[in-house]
Amino acid sequence: MTTLFLPTTQSRLSAPRRWAALAVLMLPVLLVAVDNTVLSFAIPGISAALSPTGTQLLWIVDAYPLVLAALLVPMGSLGDAVGRRRLLLIGSLGFAIVSAIAAFVPTAGLLVAARAGLGFFGAMLMPATLSIIRNIFTDATERRTAIAVWAAGFSGGAALGPIVGGFLLEHFWWGSVFLLAVPVLVPLLVLGLWLIPESRDPHPGPVDVVSIVLVMATMTPFVWAVKDFAQGGLDVVQLLAFAVAVTSGVLFVRRQLARPVPMLDVRLFTVPAFSGAIIANLLSVFSLVGFMFFVSQHLQLVSGRTPMEAGLLLVPGLVVTIAAGLAVVPLVRVVPPVAVVTGGLLLNAVGYGLVLVSGQAGSDLGLLVAFAILGAGVGAAETISNDIILSAVPAQKAGAASAISETAYESGAVLGTAVLGSILTAAYRSGIEVPDSVTGAAATTAGETLGGAVEVAGALPDPVAEALLTSATHAFDSGVVLTSAIGAGLMVVAAVVAAVALRRPAPAA
Repeated sequence: MTTLFLPTTQSRLSAPRRWAALAVLMLPVLLVAVDNTVLSFAIPGISAALSPTGTQLLWIVDAYPLVLAALLVPMGSLGDAVGRRRLLLIGSLGFAIVSAIAAFVPTAGLLVAARAGLGFFGAMLMPATLSIIRNIFTDATERRTAIAVWAAGFSGGAALGPIVGGFLLEHFWWGSVFLLAVPVLVPLLVLGLWLIPESRDPHPGPVDVVSIVLVMATMTPFVWAVKDFAQGGLDVVQLLAFAVAVTSGVLFVRRQLARPVPMLDVRLFTVPAFSGAIIANLLSVFSLVGFMFFVSQHLQLVSGRTPMEAGLLLVPGLVVTIAAGLAVVPLVRVVPPVAVVTGGLLLNAVGYGLVLVSGQAGSDLGLLVAFAILGAGVGAAETISNDIILSAVPAQKAGAASAISETAYESGAVLGTAVLGSILTAAYRSGIEVPDSVTGAAATTAGETLGGAVEVAGALPDPVAEALLTSATHAFDSGVVLTSAIGAGLMVVAAVVAAVALRRPAPAA
């Protein structure tokens, strides 16, 4: 049977076609970023329509990046073997179909399942985009600029998501935000066949089912245990989950070291610059997603702004993120990469520190200034750390390296919500005082989440509603301060690690 996908090992495109191909590759990047941001702003609508518990609400957010993180390495390796463009287009088609299904699910449980399905197909998209860029742009300066554009695509999608999503949420039901995938992915499916060259590893190893299972057995119980621990404290089940994750991780590493053609070359982690860049990548996204989790709720549920207004207020900070990512491309020619990455991580700490100093979530203006500072740090650190990761491997292994980078990115997204989001939820639950006149299911709903309290308050007499909202806001603020302290501390630690690990550049691939 003939195929539309022709194998090549290295791109030989003209300059105009290289940049046109990059523009097409930005479509799935924008989509994934829009999907994450839109969901944050759709949380109040989902809470009202589907009445999820606090745990279900976190899983609606986390199911997608959790499955994505578990499958990125296997999908990156599969793309190296069967063709990165092939996998990109299959993933795009599947993502569009499942997005349409997610828009019409009637229960919170089904929405969690749909989000997991999006994670499966999303895992085909992200390593493919970055590894194709690595193969198209062989010049170091061009590649760094392309990676900056790629990173800016995430921020651009995050900026576009609240605006487009806000408009949809004000005029349609919450599920309309998932339908955004269809008009974005159709051009990719059409233009991708024409503009994007096929590439693959000329000597791929066989598909290693055992390694795939071990990766999933490492990531899934680990993130679940972190989420559950942050919500309810340590218990025997969590310890068992951690033990399964650690055991599976050790077995995975031993298997990769023993195989002549491993699914993932774990020896890359012995290069300090590579490992340091991975840590910087993960923790930068951790800080951004954790901050977005509470700022989106504060603007809508505390300040009373519409989704559209909240989205527009975040645009300046997201523009700063894009500008910082592009600005470091010429800057890194005269400033060592270690200084750029370390400085970016310290800016993340400053952003959280501003919230911490205020002693509460604070004013909208204060939050937006803090978000802009954090965005500048994320933009700088992400661009250079991704370039370091890709520069450390040969072009034919770009899929595996991209998968590692994307795994760090999505793990940061998972942990940012799982750790900071769960701590925020736990602080809210312990701090809220529901008025005695609110009983039964209404009391349970109000005590679970801030969105639940706002929903319950809408049906109460004014004095009782005011007392409930005052207590809920104070409880929410106490959780914001706690999570900000943790976020600031982690960013300082990450900056120290990056300063030590990135002192010497990675050896030439």
